[in-house]
Amino acid sequence: MASKNYRSGFAALIGRPNVGKSTLLNQLTGEKIAIVSPKPQTTRNRILGVVTRPEGQVAFIDTPGIHQAKGELNRYMVETALQAAEEVDLVLFLIEPPGGEKPESWVGPGNRMILERLQKIGKPTFLVINKVDTLPKPKLLPLIDLFRNEFPFAEVVPISAREADGVEKLFRVVLQHLPEGEPLFDEDMLTDQQERTLVSEYIREQVLRHCRQEIPYSTAVLVDVFDESEREPKPGTPEGQLAGLIRIAASIYVERDSQKAIIIGKQGQMLKTIGTDARKAIQRLLGAHVYLSLRVRVEPRWSERPEGLKKLGYE
Repeated sequence: MASKNYRSGFAALIGRPNVGKSTLLNQLTGEKIAIVSPKPQTTRNRILGVVTRPEGQVAFIDTPGIHQAKGELNRYMVETALQAAEEVDLVLFLIEPPGGEKPESWVGPGNRMILERLQKIGKPTFLVINKVDTLPKPKLLPLIDLFRNEFPFAEVVPISAREADGVEKLFRVVLQHLPEGEPLFDEDMLTDQQERTLVSEYIREQVLRHCRQEIPYSTAVLVDVFDESEREPKPGTPEGQLAGLIRIAASIYVERDSQKAIIIGKQGQMLKTIGTDARKAIQRLLGAHVYLSLRVRVEPRWSERPEGLKKLGYE
């Protein structure tokens, strides 16, 4: 039974690619439920992360970066983000420190486009300035003033998601703006992402990490086999140690034979590296030994075709 002043609700993380939305979600939840990469457009679907405290519960929704969408996959990602903004109680609009020296260039057309859409949606919105550890202090107040002139933000909260600076304050301020009410989810729920989905994302993260720039955007991963029949830990296994075995087979999809050759690498070395690093991360996630088998398949122009997106789970 929640306390009298208990608050709960949904908050969407919205912004351009690579502003740190997934890093912030992982910091808020204390777990890695969204993959992180310096390459843009890493997040492709909405990802739910639930934070439950004695005083309230916030369901944060990580979304793909909003950009000028070209192609079916990019349009899908942008619409996923904007739809999430329409369905929540509160929007957290993330920006990062501006690169230029001239203040008139700090907002930029990309952020203005997002703010125009948020104006139409009409949800209470916070300005969350991420990566403030890289922002010279004299720029902070002028930056806040510029964005306040563009949009009537309910709150402005500077943070560094990577350093966890200001993240706890952000959570408390978000909670204050949510309605009073019962918890939306069981208190032990962390995310709605199924283990198979997390596994496929962990594999894709290693493709993003190890392959050169043009490959990741044409890559998708599907888990073909997730065999837990040997997962039960053996009696006497010390707590915290890996126990049992999970057998996983997954397919990495690309759009061209030349991309397949790059991911496999000379004598299969690149695919072996991707698999080794992915297996280590998956074992930490599942708390069990993992046998991971990867193969690379070609699905021509899948990111440009509605049926291709559907086949690979983007619908």
